[in-house]
Order: sequence, then structure tokens, then C-alpha cells
Amino acid sequence: MSTLAQQPASEEGKLPTWKRFWIYQGERFPLAAHGPLILAFSFCAVSISSRLRAGVWPHWPSVVVAFISCLLFFLQLRIADEFKDNEEDTRYRPYRAVPRGLVRLWELGALFVIACLIQAGMVLWWQPKLMILLLITWGYLAAMSVEFGRREWLKARPITYLWTHMLIMPLIDLYASSTDWMVAGHSAPPQGLIFFLAASFFNGVVIEIGRKIRTPAQEEEGVETYSWLWGNRKAAVVWLGMVVITALFGCLTAWKVGALGSVGAVLVTSACGCGLFVLLFLKKQTDTRAKRFELAAGLWTLCLYLSLGILPGVLAHG
Repeated sequence: MSTLAQQPASEEGKLPTWKRFWIYQGERFPLAAHGPLILAFSFCAVSISSRLRAGVWPHWPSVVVAFISCLLFFLQLRIADEFKDNEEDTRYRPYRAVPRGLVRLWELGALFVIACLIQAGMVLWWQPKLMILLLITWGYLAAMSVEFGRREWLKARPITYLWTHMLIMPLIDLYASSTDWMVAGHSAPPQGLIFFLAASFFNGVVIEIGRKIRTPAQEEEGVETYSWLWGNRKAAVVWLGMVVITALFGCLTAWKVGALGSVGAVLVTSACGCGLFVLLFLKKQTDTRAKRFELAAGLWTLCLYLSLGILPGVLAHG
């Protein structure tokens, strides 16, 4: 029997399709939490591009295409992980949506294809040239989904695993920014965008490490966390180091768009807040504080992308 048909039946699995997928998004891809972050992420990419390119606010169709595309990219990443981790989830985490029979893998696969069709449709409507970067992003996502054909090799090298998987973040942001610069007729990204893409990469690391810091009591068999790999203290310090590096590249981006003073103040203040949070955690490592690393990473992400996406335009145009 194929993997797609192996999910056990359950009472939840008998619910109407719309209700099952509503429960699924609440557990595995909560729109209320992810939506604002992805909106800030995508808007910032388009806004920075238009600011670097012409010193103007972005066109709203570019923002809409970028946001919907990015939302679907992150949904596709979630679905790809469901396929990739199905065997381990079934063994170690049977409470998750797929192993317990809430949704089936073939249904998620169908949703993945629908997302691709929506992305492609928007590209053909807004600017067909965007298809080049869309295909490149899909290609990298596909390679990630099969662990680049080196699953065991990567699993034995967690740092390499981390950076190879985080490269998808600047790649998605490059695509989002291209809804501005490529539509404007440019054949290459505006000068200075590289700093923003670097900030996007390191911020992806901030998010990834932040969601995998736990106390010993919270560790689960079969779940590899950075606190298990490095220990709580080192994981927390590395997380803070990634925040600082992200802030540095955020400041360089702000410098390129003439908003270093205001954006720098926001990022330095936010980074100091993250530092205080880490100090409190190191002083007393409770389950509650460990869980808040993911929240802290989310709040930091909002500060990063909203300050870079909005403040330069406000300062320039009043």
C-alpha cells in the first residue's frame, strides 16, 4: 500500500473537508499567527525594492501578488514537511494531524498543486517574466523536500542542514522583490538588495532556532532541537547572536535607503529587548520562558520587516 493511503481512519477524518482543513491550519499553519508575519515579510521585500530602485512606495498589485505568493510558498513548505517527516511523525508524534487521520497526504498534495496553480496564474496576470524566479524557487523547495538527496549526510551535520534549508528565505524574498523591480523593466535586482536578502537569511535562522529551544522536560523523542544539540545556554546565546547579525544587515539595508537613524533605533532597541529576554532565560530556565523564544522571534521579525518596509517611506514622504 502506498504512503499516501496509509493514514489511519479517525472520527476527525469523517468531518467535512472544509472543517478538517480549518482544524489543520489552526494546528499546523495558523493563519492568525503566520499571516501578519508573512504580510510584513512580503511587503518589506517589495517596499525595499521600490525604495532602492526609485525612492517610491510600491504599487499595490505588486504587494498583493507578493503577499499571496509568499503565503502559498510557506504553506507549500509546511506541506512538503508533512511528506518528508511522515514516517517520523507516525512513529514519534502520532498526535499530529496526518498520523492521527485528520487529513491525508494525498489531500495535502492536491492543496500543494492548487497553490502552485494560483501562483502561476498570478505571474501570468502580472508579469510572465516572473515565472523564471518562480520556477527557481519551486526547484529549490523541491530539492529541500528530498533533503537534496543526502538526508543522512545532512542529518549528521546539523549546521549544514540549517543553512542549506534557510537559503529558501532570501530566495522567496528575492521573488517577492521581483514583483517590483522585474515588473519595472529591470533585468537585475537594485543595488543594495543583497543586504536585505542577507537579513532575510539570518532572520530565518532566528525563527528556526527560536522554535527549537526547550527545557529538558520539554524535549521529545525523535525531535531534534538546538537545545538538545548544544544545550540550553549555548542555544539561547546563538539565537541572540543571530538576532544581532540580522540587525546589522537590517541597518545596512536602512543605510542604503537613507533611513539608518530611525530604522537603526528600532532594531537596536528590539535587539536589546531580545538580549534582556535571553538574560532572564539564562538566569532561570523555565518551560514558560523556553516556549517564549518562538514568540520573541516572531515579535523581532515584525519589528525588522515593518521598520524596514514602512519607516523609509514615511521619512521620505511625510
